Amino acid sequence: MRVKLFFVIAFLLFAFVQAFYNRPPLNFPKETFLTIEKGTALSALADSFEERKLVRSAFWLKAFITLRAGSRGAVAGDYFFKDRSSALRIAERLVSGEYGLEETRVVIPEGLTNKEIASILARALPKFSAREFLSLAAKKEGYLFPDTYQFLPNVSASEVIAVMENNFSKKITELEPLIQIFKKPLRDVVIMASILEKEARTTDTRRSISGILWKRLRLGIPLQVDAVFPYIFEGKAYDLTNGDLLVDSPYNTYKYKGLPSGAIANPGLDALRAAVTPIDTPYLYYLSDKNGEMHYAKTHDEHLKNRARYLNL
Repeated sequence: MRVKLFFVIAFLLFAFVQAFYNRPPLNFPKETFLTIEKGTALSALADSFEERKLVRSAFWLKAFITLRAGSRGAVAGDYFFKDRSSALRIAERLVSGEYGLEETRVVIPEGLTNKEIASILARALPKFSAREFLSLAAKKEGYLFPDTYQFLPNVSASEVIAVMENNFSKKITELEPLIQIFKKPLRDVVIMASILEKEARTTDTRRSISGILWKRLRLGIPLQVDAVFPYIFEGKAYDLTNGDLLVDSPYNTYKYKGLPSGAIANPGLDALRAAVTPIDTPYLYYLSDKNGEMHYAKTHDEHLKNRARYLNL
């Protein structure tokens, strides 16, 4: 009788301990991304899961994995733990290679710089390296097409760039006939489109400004667009009335004639189309008032009057 009672008590104690340690920790880190390298020892793997609060006990995780897979252990790879899971459930995933990688929807709006895109991707994708992205995309400003993408959480920076560049190539194909008719290099079109993306919001306004800016280039007049300054100063504070207007940068269209040395953002299809379908007007100047309304001028004197009237300058 005593022997039977001992086994009952032992079984109940085992069941209680197993149930307790099988439950996920209260501070289980949801949306955790974890990589298991090939050849990782089971003890080290279990210890890392306990250290990261994914399980209560490394011992029990190791026991569950051993019971499920024997000496085969866990399958190497990238795992994503979206919600709290029991140690037994985690063990089942590890021995079957159930990675849990679901595509994440990432929206990249038009007119963002590479730096701004990197920030969005880093927030959305747990393993994404913004630093690597910026390094690889250093010469690709303007060619990473803004769109809605679906990325796996373990996608690399190089893979993201390749997808966005391929998308740009597909989209620009739609405009190839217009670009050929317009007879401007694609580089110039992309730079102009990036300016239009920042300078205006509607299609007609972009096309009108496109006509003005191409005309200024043709006449050898500096473009003098303010949209370049947030790019030059990388989003930091600047004051165009206090000397910053003359900052020495190849992007400064007040100091240097011609297009800036590169795109100042990644334009969308509408801005790209506006760059090659400019509207011819008699104007050489424009400005946007505090309500976003555009005002045009034929001469510099008229432009100064508009500045005084609409901007109090």
